Amino acid sequence: MAALGWLTPRRRSATARSVLAGEAAAEAARKTSADDDSALLTGTSGEAPEEPAFPVAGDDRAAAFFDLDNTVMQGAAIFHFGRGLYKRKFFERRELTRFAWQQAWFRLAGVEDPEHMQDARDSALSIVKGHRVSELMSIGEEIYDEYMADRIWPGTRALAQAHLDAGQKVWLVTAAPVETATIIARRLGLTGALGTVAESVDGVYTGRLVGEPLHGPAKAEAVRALAAAEGLDLDRCAAYSDSHNDIPMLSLVGHPYAINPDTKLRKHARARDWRLRDYRTGRKAAKVGIPAAAGVGALAGGTAAAVALHRRRR
Repeated sequence: MAALGWLTPRRRSATARSVLAGEAAAEAARKTSADDDSALLTGTSGEAPEEPAFPVAGDDRAAAFFDLDNTVMQGAAIFHFGRGLYKRKFFERRELTRFAWQQAWFRLAGVEDPEHMQDARDSALSIVKGHRVSELMSIGEEIYDEYMADRIWPGTRALAQAHLDAGQKVWLVTAAPVETATIIARRLGLTGALGTVAESVDGVYTGRLVGEPLHGPAKAEAVRALAAAEGLDLDRCAAYSDSHNDIPMLSLVGHPYAINPDTKLRKHARARDWRLRDYRTGRKAAKVGIPAAAGVGALAGGTAAAVALHRRRR
């Protein structure tokens, strides 16, 4: 299984590895997509956002593509998954402290730092190497209930429901492992997920990726490949993300939305009159808070250091 691993420069075009990662994600998504009968959401809490004029009911050539981290869910899925694996003794306390520090940095700084993401990817690949895919899928179901279920943004979930109610397919598109993303999509009643594909042989992870992490240009390639396979018209599709790194994906569709946008994406969206939604409250630095990694005393010191560093850089 792969981790976030956001390594691509922010403004480069797709490479052969991006295309490979995108095509692998599209193929995996179509194989593991949820049944049409499961595309119903229940128990949405909080106030639903104002109903948009889009989507158009009955347009089966339209679909919606949602980024996961900080768009659909608070924080990064791979870090929550790492906490669950630590609880099950897949790795040591020191490695969990590193996961917690990376999560704190991600949520304080609000940026996807290549060095931190490289470390997260390498950590996750080494942890799951030699384990069976079926084992990680089963554990992933438990981890979703423990760490992820209560981190879903109700507003974004309502937007996804609007597309489902209109009879359209809804896909997650994320650099998180495709297995983790597929679990989240299924539990939310979505169609399926495009995610980073880790190589497996005879159902066992090898510790290598197929292509590269599904990030930046690779996300756009995955959406493009899936749209071609599904017979979708991208001009009639929608995409949702919080990050300027997803501008290539957002620019592909006729209906781009900036959700809980970072500063660069907000500026880009306003310049192009894209729709914006922000479900966070309070001061920007505290909008999504700092997660507490249970059982890790060292997190307090790491979080304090992150806060201090963040303040010095403001």
